[in-house]
Amino acid sequence: MKGGRKPGERSYPPRVGGVRPSQLLYSFGVGALVDLPNMSGIIAGLDDWEETNQIEIAEERLIKAIKADPSLGLPNVRSLRTAPFLEETRSPFDEWAWTGVPILPFPRWMRCQGCNTLTTVDGGLLELTLAFRADKARYVHKNCGKGRPPTAVPARFVVACPDGHIDDFPWNEYVHSKTGGVCQAGGARLRAMDSGTGSRSTDLIVECTQCGQKRRMTNAFNENASSVLPQCRGRHAHLRTFEEGGCEHQVRPMLLGASNAWFAATRSVLAIPTSADASSIAFDAAWPAIEDPEAPINEEGELKFAVARDPRLAKLKGFTVSDLWAAIVERRTGSALTPEDADVLRPEWAVFTGSGKYIDSHDFRLGTPRPIPGFPGLGTVLAVDRIREVVALCGFTRIEGPDSGLASDVDTGPVYAPISKAKKLEWLPAAEVRGEGIFLRFPETTVDSWLDVVSGSNQIESLREAHHRWRRSRGQTDLDAGWPGARYVLIHSLSHALIRELALECGYSTASIRERIYAREQIGSAEPMAGVFLYTAAPDSEGTLGGLVALADPTEFGRLLGSAMERSRLCSSDPMCSGHLPNENETALHNAACHACLFLPETSCERANRYLDRNVLVSTLAGAGVHYPSRG
Repeated sequence: MKGGRKPGERSYPPRVGGVRPSQLLYSFGVGALVDLPNMSGIIAGLDDWEETNQIEIAEERLIKAIKADPSLGLPNVRSLRTAPFLEETRSPFDEWAWTGVPILPFPRWMRCQGCNTLTTVDGGLLELTLAFRADKARYVHKNCGKGRPPTAVPARFVVACPDGHIDDFPWNEYVHSKTGGVCQAGGARLRAMDSGTGSRSTDLIVECTQCGQKRRMTNAFNENASSVLPQCRGRHAHLRTFEEGGCEHQVRPMLLGASNAWFAATRSVLAIPTSADASSIAFDAAWPAIEDPEAPINEEGELKFAVARDPRLAKLKGFTVSDLWAAIVERRTGSALTPEDADVLRPEWAVFTGSGKYIDSHDFRLGTPRPIPGFPGLGTVLAVDRIREVVALCGFTRIEGPDSGLASDVDTGPVYAPISKAKKLEWLPAAEVRGEGIFLRFPETTVDSWLDVVSGSNQIESLREAHHRWRRSRGQTDLDAGWPGARYVLIHSLSHALIRELALECGYSTASIRERIYAREQIGSAEPMAGVFLYTAAPDSEGTLGGLVALADPTEFGRLLGSAMERSRLCSSDPMCSGHLPNENETALHNAACHACLFLPETSCERANRYLDRNVLVSTLAGAGVHYPSRG
């Protein structure tokens, strides 16, 4: 039985610090803060990653999309690789024990649990014990005077800025702000003590025991905090570097482990086999071996030898070496990129709707689109039996997420923090998952008719004005940039209603089902898009078990659609929810939506629960008159 063990065999607990491949992209990527049992750290940049024990992931379309996107600034990327990994053995001294993603101690400031002394890890008062054991490694205050040296824990606060910099909280400067950041008694010694009930994280008093100056941490979070906090030093703690020329921003204090300390900037594609040519298929399968980090093939002579000896290249034996080498050179140098290469959705839309070419394979298999009984306004449903999604980490942001009201262009877009010191980064960390899904296509004629009705309506215009306020508050001048339009609001709202309904039937939680929305107006010769792909995926080589795609039967899917629509009519927060329109006193970017009706976990929604409105799906208590004619 899977997970069982033989009689007498010892069971081993999971590795301390072990994470899934996808978590290294979405939660604990380069520059993110992580917690170990007794200390805190930050994931180191790619320069510190060992390039052995990695697996290359072949996905040329994603590489082209990343290179062609000017906002990412990664024109030299050539490959995608998994994190270093080796299977665990019985011996803790084998190579697996020191193979993985490196982390650096952060923050440097620690607090003794015995005497409340605040000091740095290199201040001479702390000692690192059991450094070779991730589960027991800790800093102790060796001369605390409280008996056995107590464990020192990471300081509670750090500072960051919107340009992706993060630094230790300036404890000395903060406590001594009245005397220019310098202790008048010389040799500052700090102590942190909880104040009041200690129910809030800022219920802390920091005191210098040398000169007697003290400050409450609540002052650092006040509106006038700029008067007591310094300018950002431009520190990239994960790279151990400082920005050249410094940083123009004022630092902002944040709690260690705050959710806005790190946002991943990722790009993903659905892997679509587009050529039936046998040489292309064999070449794509052999590409990871050709670009093996330990022994890449760099000459035609090496290729001839490798094809004859390496079993990973056995499928290439039927092709001439000169043709294979020409293909390798072409892929490595790349053809001239166009703006269309950055568009990852258009090729997928073409395949889902039948206008693009593809071949069935182990990683991609489509059913036949069929109409949904009783819902002519919702077009056709398509079962997607097999998919493979490849995701790459391209950078990260702090304070504000990549889509936090900032346009995705090189001039006004968010500032992505670098994940490497290299000026010409040639590889990115990536992960692949396999699964299944359901594709729903809206009929364009019905969508166009509905858009004519809702254009200029109070519902849509209120949301658009909220988008303008949101952009203006972030210093942007092009207020319409990033506005997805009424088409997107419709498809996004139905997507959320469907995911909540599907989760009740398919066996997967709402957090396991994700959306991929195709919503665009016609631009030039490019046809408009109106559809949504709902899918679930797992890192297992066989993917998922079919519980979601089984619901793509038109009759069954129609029943689920009817239930989703009926649930959307009423919310436990009505009438406040159904009548909600964002106003000038709030930052909401949704109309009739809340946690009781349409909101989803952040792993499911591509827009962080923004641009939602139940009123565009059905007639609610608000009587807005903008609902889509899904039943014809």
